[in-house]
Amino acid sequence: MNMDLTVLDRVVALIESDPRSGQALLLYGLVSTLDTEKGGCLYMLKKLSDMAADNRRLAYGLMELAACGGTRSPQWQSAVARVESAIRGG
Repeated sequence: MNMDLTVLDRVVALIESDPRSGQALLLYGLVSTLDTEKGGCLYMLKKLSDMAADNRRLAYGLMELAACGGTRSPQWQSAVARVESAIRGG
């Protein structure tokens, strides 16, 4: 799971670096969906085609992390808090 946490760190860094970009907002939408219990079907997979290839790979890493139960980890909760703060301008 350490490799997956690296993906999580990269997603947080990308969103924090430019929280108003379309790519950041697409990844934020995925993070928010994965953070919602039974929310996986709320994210339209068609949105993956709107992502740059590197960011799509990050999205796949996030999905793998969720499939392995990583969304229940303290690292995930910390990342979600940081991402939400960046998106809200905090």
